[in-house]
Amino acid sequence: MITRLLAWRTRLDHLLHIDDSHRLLLWAVVMGVVGALATLLFRAGIQALQWLVPGVPHGSADGMSMVAMAESLPWLWRLALPALGGVIAGFLLLLAKRFAAGRASDYMEVVTMGDGSVPVRESLLRALSSLFTIASGGSIGREGPMVQLAALGASEVGRRFRVAPARLRLLVACGAAAGITSAYNTPIAGAFFIAEIVLGSVAMSSMAPILVSSVVANIVMRELPGYAPPYKMPPFPEIFGGEVLLFSLLGIALGVLAPRFMQLIEFTRVRASRLPLSAPVRLGLAGLGVGAISVGMPQVWGNGYDVVNALLHQPFAWQIVLLILLAKLLATALTVGSGAVGGVFTPTLFVGATLGWLFGSVLNAIWPATTSAPAAYAIVGMGAFLGAATSAPLMAILMIFEMTLSYAVMLPLVLATVIAFVAARGGADVAMYSVTVKRVREARAREQLRATRVRSLIEPAETVVRDDADFEALTRLFLAFPIKYVYVVDARNRYLGAIALSDVTAALLDAPRDAPKPGALALVRPARLATLTPDMSLSEALERFVAHQGERLPAVETPDDPVLLGVVHKTAVLDAYVRLDAAQAGPRLGA
Repeated sequence: MITRLLAWRTRLDHLLHIDDSHRLLLWAVVMGVVGALATLLFRAGIQALQWLVPGVPHGSADGMSMVAMAESLPWLWRLALPALGGVIAGFLLLLAKRFAAGRASDYMEVVTMGDGSVPVRESLLRALSSLFTIASGGSIGREGPMVQLAALGASEVGRRFRVAPARLRLLVACGAAAGITSAYNTPIAGAFFIAEIVLGSVAMSSMAPILVSSVVANIVMRELPGYAPPYKMPPFPEIFGGEVLLFSLLGIALGVLAPRFMQLIEFTRVRASRLPLSAPVRLGLAGLGVGAISVGMPQVWGNGYDVVNALLHQPFAWQIVLLILLAKLLATALTVGSGAVGGVFTPTLFVGATLGWLFGSVLNAIWPATTSAPAAYAIVGMGAFLGAATSAPLMAILMIFEMTLSYAVMLPLVLATVIAFVAARGGADVAMYSVTVKRVREARAREQLRATRVRSLIEPAETVVRDDADFEALTRLFLAFPIKYVYVVDARNRYLGAIALSDVTAALLDAPRDAPKPGALALVRPARLATLTPDMSLSEALERFVAHQGERLPAVETPDDPVLLGVVHKTAVLDAYVRLDAAQAGPRLGA
């Protein structure tokens, strides 16, 4: 069947004169449909599992109302259901490990480092594990497994049609963008999520098909029954005057707090992984903890959609919101830290919304007549906290703009998000996704390499002779040091060039025994060796060493004033690279 389809595709290419770029956009359309269907399949799975819970009205189990589901259950079920779901999810994770192929399995790794092939059985079992965690009330996002399934679908379609690895990686990225779009109803932000976070660049060669996939996925989702955006945004008020500065303060606060949130998640994940417990026991205990919290605070169930929508449209006492935030942080840390499969993208939006709401409530209490309602600060807080946590401010700005469809939000949103991003980058070397952390560290290492100068690596030169040195002085120096070259300077210590051991040997062997031997000035060659200067960067020095077979190069003050300062060893340059790399790697969080 596949062979016939490939043959028909070849015929159509010749008939319609379809080139490679056109074919890529057609593939992007297919990946958009695949991503949307994968997302719908996962949502249907959540709904099916919720229907199995006794006492839950079928009408409320739509996969988007976890808090309503928790509130409809008696306290014993609230306590037991997350634990039961955690145990089942843990067993599925154990089974998934048996099928681990020892290669990249996460779609981000597949796109950035793999060949575009997403492991099928491992991904499906991990998605099923996530399904039980989410449907039983786990405090974790559902976007992670949704996007992974969308990427898996794209990978399988591409592999069936024998797409080349480089092209397959791009198709997997298209599928992942479609999954993000389907989860949040934000096609442009979905594309920029992949570009900013996964690919690390916004190049049109990759952005064009990714945007097509995102838009197609959004169209498919809108045409299917039962679809609604996850967040119901209220109209955003016009922001005037000094209130813009208040949103700047919000950005600073969230930029400081976002790395702390990510450190909390990583700390619990590392600590839990060190416990001598199997995955079913670990996830079951975490579920029991979430269940215990939900007995008094059912709002901790799910990814936070319901609470955020309530904050945007209903009045709350700030004390209640603060308690919900603290309980949700603990529940999320337990769920994610246990090793449960899921995302932290949506919980991050929740934390940003509640922190923004609390910030706005304080301002509203102080200046009730001149500040906007707390909901406005909650909306901006979502974008600012997300941009700081993901190190992707452009994606965060576009996502909130697409959710609100309000130009009025742009000024405070852009200001707060950019400030939060800068504050987060300066405060801690953490981010939501490991590929982002790696990319930031590599960029920082490159900056340090560019900033590090040869001056710090210069050592005294011992193998130096004056230009009036005789042949005997040269031979003594070569006998005293295992070197290939000696450096020649004049009376003012200006570098004149180098004399090679081979030249001295040739003078000994070729000239008659009684003939006078040449001195340093006769043997020196000015252009024999490249020179380094103190202000030269490490990368420039390494380029000089690549073209040089020896271990050392002379360092001079400047090319116009070549006073010999010393020598630089190749090993010193390489050691500097290694030290910078180790410094950028840094210690593991929670260690």
